Amino acid sequence: MERESMEFDVLIVGGGPAGLSAACRLLQLAQENNHELTVCVVEKGSEVGAHILAGTVFEPSALNELFPKWKEEGAPLNTPVKRDDIFLLRNSEAAIKVPNAFVPRNMHNEGNYIISLGNLCRWLAEKAEGLGAEIYPGFAAAEILYHEDGSVKGVATGDMGVGHDGQPKDSYTPGMELHAKYTLFCEGCRGHLGKQLISKFRLDEGKDPQHYGIGIKELWEIDPAKHEEGLVVHTTGWPLIESKSTGGSFLYHLENNQVYIGLITDLCYSNPHVSPFEEFQRLKLHPQVRHFLEGGKRVAYGARAITKGGFNSLPKMTFPGGLLLGCDAGTLNFSKIKGSHTAMKSGMLGAEAVFEALKGGAEGRTELHNFTTLFKASSLFKELYDERNFGPGMHKFGNYIGAGIAFIEQNILKGSLPITLHDTVKDHEALKPAAECKKIAYPKPDNKLTFDRLTSVFLSNTNHEEDQPCHLRLKDPALPIRDNLPKFDEPAQRYCPAGVYEVIANEDGSKRFQINAQNCVHCKTCDIKDPAQNITWVVPEGGGGPNYPNM
Repeated sequence: MERESMEFDVLIVGGGPAGLSAACRLLQLAQENNHELTVCVVEKGSEVGAHILAGTVFEPSALNELFPKWKEEGAPLNTPVKRDDIFLLRNSEAAIKVPNAFVPRNMHNEGNYIISLGNLCRWLAEKAEGLGAEIYPGFAAAEILYHEDGSVKGVATGDMGVGHDGQPKDSYTPGMELHAKYTLFCEGCRGHLGKQLISKFRLDEGKDPQHYGIGIKELWEIDPAKHEEGLVVHTTGWPLIESKSTGGSFLYHLENNQVYIGLITDLCYSNPHVSPFEEFQRLKLHPQVRHFLEGGKRVAYGARAITKGGFNSLPKMTFPGGLLLGCDAGTLNFSKIKGSHTAMKSGMLGAEAVFEALKGGAEGRTELHNFTTLFKASSLFKELYDERNFGPGMHKFGNYIGAGIAFIEQNILKGSLPITLHDTVKDHEALKPAAECKKIAYPKPDNKLTFDRLTSVFLSNTNHEEDQPCHLRLKDPALPIRDNLPKFDEPAQRYCPAGVYEVIANEDGSKRFQINAQNCVHCKTCDIKDPAQNITWVVPEGGGGPNYPNM
């Protein structure tokens, strides 16, 4: 069946902070210049915000630019940060509070807000639609379309109603082709189309490898006596330090006696016995954390990889016919643990570059070199360049020495060292053989503070149509048991935060690798951390995946 097509001036893939900010800014510029413009946003989640997951302490700098009157216009920024506490967790019982004078400047959050990024995206979508954007949730961009000259033409959305055997069902509906003069890819961390663009156009040539973390997060309702609206708590050290892994936790007190609690585990860890999910469960048992949660109730759960290579790993963001923006490119500032304002700013810069080209009569296909000029002159470029040593410092020297380097740069020098640190080991190459590493005894869940994966996934409201092709593709189906199991004790069964991957014993004593794709929360960790790069994440049917409330 032939696919229908629709034409737009600008097509935006992804309804997150980068994509929606780009849509809003494009249409603001169109109104200011009396220039007619058609803008389409496609979003794979069942609604805008359904797949959005972040910490989130939000820096409003980009929002101030995009909508200066956001307070009067009802943006959901309800909880200003009132206090920052940082703790070094020395072991499972002891903690040391870090004096404010020794905290790197970027870890202070005066003027920031504790928010639900999903709710902010829902608000931005309303603003974009009010300006004239067409937004289509539940449509997954499955394929990049190219012109004969190799420039990007647009995308095709995925077919609906295809069975697990690849054959059309009675409900079969072919995907649509969406064509545009310029296509902006804003899929978030490890976007599967962004990954293809980086490879095809060699956008990462001469750059450090990209680096990632896995963020696992829960929303809790806690005892009002323990709640302090506006309090931001960060920790580092235990439990990750026991396996010589790096990362840190957050606990943010938002409104209505609720807190966000989460752990970011850097995916450069070397011990294949590490389970980021179980490390997060252990974290909640530390006295510094558990006293907030005891007597409370867990409300929601989610997980998402974050792109944290920073400036040194930032690919070229332009190619013929489009742009790679936000976390799809890797604009997150990891020294601040913030990527929402940087994603928004990159989307706004992309919009300005595209509008300038279209206003000048461009018909697409060309490369938007003016974006590079705008980016290099922007606050975003300066912010990322100044913090380029943060991630490599943490990876090379660990959290303590890395934090010392950050303190010198941010608090003493008020800028970066005259040298650039590099981390050239890819995250998936960092694993050591299981036999060389210490096994980790993780406690069983108590179902009060700690839980198992399946109970957790239930709270993410994850749902996929069961009878569809598996969206987790194995290049070599035999590899997990043949190679990964003997060498790494098959790490997928531990790094996945949703219980997607299992090693099952057959009756004859042999083992098989099972993929429970319905559990997938679209975090992308498998696509990043698999040591053989044997797993490729592609989009399932549109609308499938988590449905995060207030996350």
